[in-house]
Amino acid sequence: MATKQATEVAIVGGGVEGCSIAYQLSKAGVQASVFERAEIAAEASSAAAGLLAPAGVLTGPKEGAALFLASWSMTPALIKELEAVSGVQVEYQVTGSLHVVTELDGEAGLRRYEQAWREHGANVNWITGDELHQFEPLLHPEIDAALSIPHAASIRPRLVTRAYAEAARKLGAQFYEQTEVTGFRQSGGKVTGIETAQGGQQEIIDCERVVIATGAWSARVGSWLGLDIPVFPARGQILSLKQPATPLRHTIFGRGLYLVPKVDNTIYVGATVEQVGFDKSNTAGGLAWLLSTAIELLPELYDAALAHIWTGLRPWSGDGYPILGKAPGWENVFLATGHGAGGFELSAITGKTMAELLTTGQTPPLIQPFGLERFNGQSLNDISLEASY
Repeated sequence: MATKQATEVAIVGGGVEGCSIAYQLSKAGVQASVFERAEIAAEASSAAAGLLAPAGVLTGPKEGAALFLASWSMTPALIKELEAVSGVQVEYQVTGSLHVVTELDGEAGLRRYEQAWREHGANVNWITGDELHQFEPLLHPEIDAALSIPHAASIRPRLVTRAYAEAARKLGAQFYEQTEVTGFRQSGGKVTGIETAQGGQQEIIDCERVVIATGAWSARVGSWLGLDIPVFPARGQILSLKQPATPLRHTIFGRGLYLVPKVDNTIYVGATVEQVGFDKSNTAGGLAWLLSTAIELLPELYDAALAHIWTGLRPWSGDGYPILGKAPGWENVFLATGHGAGGFELSAITGKTMAELLTTGQTPPLIQPFGLERFNGQSLNDISLEASY
């Protein structure tokens, strides 16, 4: 085996979390190298809807709410920074969101959500009756109340991931695409290098520290080090529709669905949450549910043209929250995985806090509750997949 030039930090996984960490490390002057078996943003980081606004997680454990709010608050400025450094425009837009009251979305639950937002100083409000339908004409006539979150926004996921990567590259990070990590070299409780395969060639890259940011595949990678990482794939089927003649103005949440207007004149409709392993199929039942529910909320979508359908595998952890921090039993192995449906909402704080941990050796207080150790009996409150975000 040949040996490439060594790196200070080897990041395994070229999704949004790995690229965010690489960017923040590069800003701090740390040499980072990202290893991706396919291409940057090949999996969940290109399949997401790109929502930027904490949802139901605000009414869960306070540690989770704090993490999401910290990330959300720093995201707009970070996006401007990334666009300036990378030259990549990420299609950021503030749409505002409407959480509608239906027979499945009781007002009581949305009142708790409203209270949580207000406790954090957000300006949210209720819109009812004729005012609601002037505000969002596409809503079903029988929907007569909604909680409005004016600051909700969205981005194009693949473009954000590329912006992180390109900005990191301009600051000195190295990216090895089409390069699969196949194992680790170990000595005395440390990883001394990673083994890779590219084009049939096997190589070893020496490193000082390793970050596992491999999303839904993290359990497999962790097993090489004897780590039990409780992360599994949760399939999300999603589709996009062409905007109707009267365009959708706001992101809509209701009946377990979201509808997100995008810059390219489409509406993203998602998403299913299915535990089916690594099966990335689109199914008749999944697409039928997306379309029928979307039309129940916005009847004019009945005649909307179908633009695209796709599937992503979200990396869901055992309690629905990310796994961030140092790997137990290893001196120089770090974990950044299990972000579920909140990968883009959490990418800003993940990059910042993990870079701080990697450069100082001290775990920032904000992510201390999210270490792998919590699954040894100190887990955050168990929450269902459907209620996570």
